[in-house]
Amino acid sequence: MQGYDYLVVGSGIAGASITCELAARARVLIVEREESPGYHTTGRSAAMFVESYGNARVRRLTGASRAFFDAPPAGFCDHPLLTRRGCLTIAGQDQLAALESLIARVESTGSEIRDLNGAAARAMVPILRPDRVARAAFEPNSCDIDTHGLHAGYLRLARARGASLCLNAGVERIERRSDRWRVSLAGGETVEARVIVNAAGAWADQIAGLAGAVPLGLEPRRRTVLLLAPPAGVAIQHWPSVIDVEERFYFKPESGWILATPADETPSVPMDAAPEELDIALCVDRIQAATDLSVSHIQRAWAGLRTFAPDRTPVFGYDPELAGFFWFAGQGGYGMQTAPAAARLGAALALERELPSDLVERGLRPDPFSPSRWR
Repeated sequence: MQGYDYLVVGSGIAGASITCELAARARVLIVEREESPGYHTTGRSAAMFVESYGNARVRRLTGASRAFFDAPPAGFCDHPLLTRRGCLTIAGQDQLAALESLIARVESTGSEIRDLNGAAARAMVPILRPDRVARAAFEPNSCDIDTHGLHAGYLRLARARGASLCLNAGVERIERRSDRWRVSLAGGETVEARVIVNAAGAWADQIAGLAGAVPLGLEPRRRTVLLLAPPAGVAIQHWPSVIDVEERFYFKPESGWILATPADETPSVPMDAAPEELDIALCVDRIQAATDLSVSHIQRAWAGLRTFAPDRTPVFGYDPELAGFFWFAGQGGYGMQTAPAAARLGAALALERELPSDLVERGLRPDPFSPSRWR
């Protein structure tokens, strides 16, 4: 029977990133129920790096992650992880108060944001309808994230540091044996570890239940994404991402197509998510209402689950009532852009070491992320 210091459940961006950080100091195994790592949410993400996205704690994690994205460790990736795109948040006349609030929040963090009138916004993205865009806010430093490069880089570096990955290895049984965990996996293998790191995404509460921990009420929510044909003869590659200030939709260029979503958050059981016709129609309706785009063809549609804690702040820390059980879950729609700082914070807590000084300087502390905050 193989023994490890840490057994990480889930090989998405959460599991891959914290494994990479832990593996520098401990023996780590990642177990994954699917036949490939990052099959669910991570493999379906079209993530952006937008510093205004999420609540204050998420924004701190995002800001603290920028340095890693700009200069990852040697050998992590052979090309840039970020591509500058910019993010344009648009508001109709009835949404101006929400836009002003967004601008104030971003300015308070020191990030750059520009207040634009409707004409300036339409100059950036000509298909926007004048009657739907009274003002806008532009974040020039927002970027597209190479999600595959980020995820693969973490797995590559984790392996280089000695971590192991076991696929087709769903967790079937968890037992506490003295000061260690014994975990039975699909296929008949059994492993032991001192600590279980619960990075199972939509399945995190289920894994907690198997271990005897009280579930936290994590809620998977479905997000639908479409690829739409751009207007004929219009160059779209330099458009920024466009987000409705109330997050009713967003769209951006993606490999010659327009990637769009109705920004749906439909509660779901943990599952292999698929798009539903109603959400596809809702996306098309919202995009056509805000733009001059006439949608005649949908190249592709897919869906993924984004799992949120009740307060929409991720959960990082040891369970207060179950020794050796560490939560690293609830990243919602922010898992990619916060991964570098979240993994370093989570690994420091799991290793019971002091937080890195740069995270502390960003105002990051353990308590707001602790699973103890509800108990």
